[in-house]
Amino acid sequence: MAEKLKTLRLILGDQLNHQHSWYNDDQENITYVIIEMRQETDYMTHHIQKVIGFFSAMRNFAKHLKERDHEVIYFKINDPKNEQDLAKNLEKLISANDFKKFEYQLPDEYRLDEQLKEICNNLSIETEVFDTEHFFTKREDLRNFFEGKKQLIMEYFYRDMRKKHGILMTNAKDPEGGKWNFDKSNRKKWKGEPEIPHARGFRKDVSKLYSEIEKAGIKTIGMVNEKSFNWPTSREDSLSVLNYFCKNLLVHFGDFQDALHTDQEYLFHSRLSFSLNTKMISPGEVINTILDYYYDHKDEIDISQVEGFIRQILGWREYMRGIYWKEMPGYKRTNKLRNQKQLPEFYWTADTKMNCMHHAIINSLENAYAHHIQRLMITGNYALLTQVHPDEVDKWYLGIYMDAIEWVEITNTRGMSQFADGGIVATKPYVSSGSYINKMSNYCQNCHYKVSKKIGDNSCPFNSLYWNFLDSKREELQGNQRMKMMFSLLDKKDSGEMEKIRERAKRIIDQPSDF
Repeated sequence: MAEKLKTLRLILGDQLNHQHSWYNDDQENITYVIIEMRQETDYMTHHIQKVIGFFSAMRNFAKHLKERDHEVIYFKINDPKNEQDLAKNLEKLISANDFKKFEYQLPDEYRLDEQLKEICNNLSIETEVFDTEHFFTKREDLRNFFEGKKQLIMEYFYRDMRKKHGILMTNAKDPEGGKWNFDKSNRKKWKGEPEIPHARGFRKDVSKLYSEIEKAGIKTIGMVNEKSFNWPTSREDSLSVLNYFCKNLLVHFGDFQDALHTDQEYLFHSRLSFSLNTKMISPGEVINTILDYYYDHKDEIDISQVEGFIRQILGWREYMRGIYWKEMPGYKRTNKLRNQKQLPEFYWTADTKMNCMHHAIINSLENAYAHHIQRLMITGNYALLTQVHPDEVDKWYLGIYMDAIEWVEITNTRGMSQFADGGIVATKPYVSSGSYINKMSNYCQNCHYKVSKKIGDNSCPFNSLYWNFLDSKREELQGNQRMKMMFSLLDKKDSGEMEKIRERAKRIIDQPSDF
């Protein structure tokens, strides 16, 4: 048998997959490399908890591999051997250690995919690329599924995924519970009951790692209690969060997944997205664990709770990844509504009199977290209504959230939230006045502004911004059939009211610090 080439295998910070087939191979002459780099901390200003979370998870994964006798090279952020750039680090390692082959797993970010292709083109040794063995779909599956179709609709993709993988199906064609989608059951407002169990948190002392990050001079945003870090950073942690969700939160997840409340940061949400996006756990095992628990507790848990959760992972998550690889790199430059404004300063301070914005932003700054409705219908809604450039919105979302990696962030932000892609992801802009926020939350109760008022100094800013947005974007949106009713209502407003709406909206957009 021929001797196995001396091989260097790269593991990126979001490729912490314990179950990858790499680790079952013959490990002779194989070395793994994991690197903390300024290249990755500095291309965007990230939340301090995000940087800590990634570095901590990467270190735990390296420890896991070493304990199983794998050969691992690990560069910490302040390691004097660390060149802080992927290409330079790899070239130096390959040269110094006489590696004859370089292997890596497909990156999930276009930026890194291009960089690794270029690195391989410049290497004089053999190279090979592998799948990450994480997602249900391949990069090109969504493109192939919708080939020849005029419009991409997630629901059709989701149903196909359910059939293909036999998830919540009674047979090959029919969904369990008689419906594909229980979304209409997932829109309840939480009014203090049922009681919400504490999130499965952790109290880890990460002060040493925090000091290393500070010493490196990495610029970050947000806050952290370095004596009590609250995120899962290992596979064991991640499985613990998953099991806790099943036993304590799943029973009411679907009902209140869109709810918002001033006293609750997490409600019944799982907080599994960071574990999933770093691949410490896989979507398959999450879904299987959820289903096993549901089938063992069908007398307690309604199918609407489970379907609502599975739709996010099997449907939305895979769909957004498919959109990303179908549309990049041009997707990153789309700005179909031609919005040009800057993001207000209070996105970094939460210093605003708008109660809903304050709570959504302070939660983001304090916890590197906000659930999908806070992101879509509060901070995202405001950014779109005030016509902020999507580049500005992308930077904030990609930086501030623990689970934000470009493939999932940009499609949700630029597509779903900002409608900058002109309708590739969403069939209409997700904008609303204050009435939706009032319907789904208690944010409006103690706000400086009155949600019932459309104009005037104490009227809810979302109200005038909403009608002004429709008015100013009529040319771009009036052909959208789903917007027909709203434009009909807009046309019924008298010219005097519209003039006041425009004046107030202009002041909010031009002087955001006053609000």
